[in-house]
Amino acid sequence: MRVVVTGAGGQLGHDLVKAFADHDVVGLTRADLDVTDEAAVVASVRDHAPDLVVHAAAHTKVDAAESEPDAAWRANALAPWWVARACALGDAVMVHVSTDYVFDGRSDRPYTEFDAVNPQSVYGRSKAAGEQLVRQTLPRHHIVRTSWVLGAHGGNFVRTMLRVGRERDAVKVVADQTGSPTFTFDLAPAIRRLAVTGRFGTYHLTNSGTCTWYELAVAAYREAGLDVAVAPITTAEYGAPAPRPANSVLDNLMARLTGLPPLPRWEESLPRLVAELAPAAAR
Repeated sequence: MRVVVTGAGGQLGHDLVKAFADHDVVGLTRADLDVTDEAAVVASVRDHAPDLVVHAAAHTKVDAAESEPDAAWRANALAPWWVARACALGDAVMVHVSTDYVFDGRSDRPYTEFDAVNPQSVYGRSKAAGEQLVRQTLPRHHIVRTSWVLGAHGGNFVRTMLRVGRERDAVKVVADQTGSPTFTFDLAPAIRRLAVTGRFGTYHLTNSGTCTWYELAVAAYREAGLDVAVAPITTAEYGAPAPRPANSVLDNLMARLTGLPPLPRWEESLPRLVAELAPAAAR
């Protein structure tokens, strides 16, 4: 199977290329392909002639999206549309990676694939629009929503906490947002397993278990052997420009019902990530 991965320079894209390594896989970074350029996307898919395109490229700077909405809409709505159109022309299957931010975070239970979306931020609205355009354009698609993505090859919360923990002995971390930390070395193989099923539709894929950002920071410092005092604060006290879902927990309902194996608990995968990030964090 010939596979093209967009966003291959990002933390998930990097591990997706590894997950498909035994196939004929092509990883396209931002330098290789501007996914907001429709002509370039169509030409790239035509030239590579893939059976599957895994679209991991996105505008993921949540706060920056509030002040530069057009960039977010081009990358998160139009780009997946262009990829879906190119896949339709080339008779390819598409996996589109989406986010928990399509929900408002006000539910008192985990969100299933069948819950109505209600995004509260520019980032969330643009990602929800991307999902809609993919569904309208390409029947043979998998939309994969995930949350709190963590990998060794890109910026993320744990990397930041380890760096800050080596610079100071006390930090303040938000304690009123709950989610499921999801590790790219677990998520990428799960996407691969889903992509070959032929069961098209929308799926939630996250690591098992839940925590707050505060609890994740405490666990990361404990795993790294760093003595850092972590103080809980509220989202309001943190004061980010973009609203965050208070509840980001996704119920992996469709994966469970269709027999896909669950991803490990986040506590089981955190030690591996900390070990992989430790050399970089120490620099």
